[in-house]
Amino acid sequence: MSEPEILGESLPFEERIELPGWARVNVSVSTYEATLRKSLADPQEYWANLARELDWFQEWETILSKEGYPHVYHWFNGGLLNLSHLAVDRHAHSHRRNKLAIIWEGEPTDEKGQPKEVRKLTYGDLYREVNRMAFILKEKFGLKKGDRMAVYMPLIPEAIVTLLAAARLGITFTVVFSGFSAESLSSRVADLGAKLLVTADGFYRRGKTVLLKEIVDKALEQAPSVESTLLVRRLGVACPMTDGRDYYLDDLLSEVPQSIKVDPEIVESGHPLYVLYTSGTTGKPKGIIHDTGGYSVLLHATMRWVFDVRDEDVYWCPADIGWVTGHSYVAYGPLLEGATEVIFEGALDFPAPDRWWAIIERYGVSLLYTTPTATRAQMKFGEDYVKKHDLSSLRLLQSVGEPINPSAWWWLFNLVGDKRCPVGSTWWMTETGGVMISSLPGLALIPMKPGTNGMPLPGVKADVVDEAGASVAPGKKGFLVIQNPWPGMPGPPTGMFGDPDRFEKQYFSRFPGTDYFFCGDYAVKDKDGYIWVAGRADEVLKVAGHRLGTYEIESAIVSHRSASEAAVVAIPDAIKGEVPIAFVVLKQGHEPSDALRIEVRKWVRDGFSPIAEPSQVYFVNKLPKTRSGKIMRRLLRAVAEGRPLGDVATLEDETSVEEAKKAYEELGVR
Repeated sequence: MSEPEILGESLPFEERIELPGWARVNVSVSTYEATLRKSLADPQEYWANLARELDWFQEWETILSKEGYPHVYHWFNGGLLNLSHLAVDRHAHSHRRNKLAIIWEGEPTDEKGQPKEVRKLTYGDLYREVNRMAFILKEKFGLKKGDRMAVYMPLIPEAIVTLLAAARLGITFTVVFSGFSAESLSSRVADLGAKLLVTADGFYRRGKTVLLKEIVDKALEQAPSVESTLLVRRLGVACPMTDGRDYYLDDLLSEVPQSIKVDPEIVESGHPLYVLYTSGTTGKPKGIIHDTGGYSVLLHATMRWVFDVRDEDVYWCPADIGWVTGHSYVAYGPLLEGATEVIFEGALDFPAPDRWWAIIERYGVSLLYTTPTATRAQMKFGEDYVKKHDLSSLRLLQSVGEPINPSAWWWLFNLVGDKRCPVGSTWWMTETGGVMISSLPGLALIPMKPGTNGMPLPGVKADVVDEAGASVAPGKKGFLVIQNPWPGMPGPPTGMFGDPDRFEKQYFSRFPGTDYFFCGDYAVKDKDGYIWVAGRADEVLKVAGHRLGTYEIESAIVSHRSASEAAVVAIPDAIKGEVPIAFVVLKQGHEPSDALRIEVRKWVRDGFSPIAEPSQVYFVNKLPKTRSGKIMRRLLRAVAEGRPLGDVATLEDETSVEEAKKAYEELGVR
């Protein structure tokens, strides 16, 4: 059986679900296709018309240009704006002044499971706090346009205020995930050359306190550019403070009037807003630069098209600000549109598995942006935790982070959304800045297909190509590429901070003679134009000459009645080259047994492909994941091969690796 046929059997290309009564949209593929054709006939003007919907201090001279490097594009060159003004000022000075911008819930709960800490900020409140923080950054620390700073904070309101204050002054910043080690923090801060580091004394995670200041002090030993640190009292614990370097935010704020105003710095469209370092498994992290103007336009478009955000909505994306999703669709996108959003400090299943359903019910969340991994983790608890809460406020569900398998899609559609909410799966990456491929209910609600990512956004020319860069036939697997520039892509001056040659090699050298952006993912385009991303091209098993994506086998496993989550990795085999093994989390009510192992293996063999059958199935209670919910398959490979784990700074729960080790050592490979 060939590779494309295997993939074709594993995904329901022809299955279509329609919601013809869904409000304010056209249920029509032709509506979308007409919009896409129009946008690609003149993509620059299409994006420019969207850009004109934002507040510019000065309109651009050229829509798109190149300067300096082959694939570093300048969008809206000559245009002047400020993201903080777009996300805060224009709402605070309008009818939205008293509208809630942020509802924050801390992790700790009382004996009844109710949150002990809830803070609510209107757009007027947010405007005041951003101005006060900007005053401190400018007057106390002397930061100005073009300077660089770093943020190492949990998801608390001060984190978003800090990012908006930095943007207000034209300071280029990097956010480092608060779960990273001192070494990971220092390498990013030192690479950027940050002058100031904003952090907190700690935060709550699964009922425990995570202390940050000691990590910061150790990191600063290797980050000589940092002149000062600014510390938020989140836990109220005593911290070692260095005179002349370390300052508490509340001490400084006590001297700043509530009415202080700091005018937003007028910056060029191409001005670097932030640098976000991707955490690869090997090599130096890549510092992706995102500009101000093009990035703002992409967020504006996707908040409307992908999330159909309306003034009455309550939006919630549980992503941490240390990841790009937390930048684009927590810190900036919802606020650009004047939305009310929920942010949450803790774990979605603490102190009980229904924490996220309780949050949706408590605040009337209508738009939920979650992950397939979080969904599958909830599936193992059964349906009762969901059913005990009123989720009738929900009207739209989207997912992010990895391809969504059909069984998780159906669980969201049938149970969480009660068969009335569109369910989508967005595809994008740190480098794209925002969603590139998705269902687009805010534009035209095309029929849904469980497991697909959807269609490219208007103005985005995405395709699936072979090794030579030629389009493949529908249903055939190939490489996902973006064939034209888009607003929000890595921006001036170098695309990748300080390393333009690596930027060019990483993303534009795969298909010589073209300007294709190489995404690094396998995908299939079906006959209707829907794109099905099949996982990273570097997460591929080579079994007896056949190339199989881990996602394909995992999807087959979790379609079994007993399985809620699965992670598949390859181990060496003398005959076949590699063979797959699977680590599986069972749903409640199912117990591990040799009989079930055999049943799961046979399920994959009969329902997917004989060559995809795992040589062994290991039952575990949890999979090793990052805080953003991505499965860390490289750790499972290391366990199986008896190698050192390497960097585990992003690992959420170390006991997950110990479980995998124990399961593997007990069974080995048969």
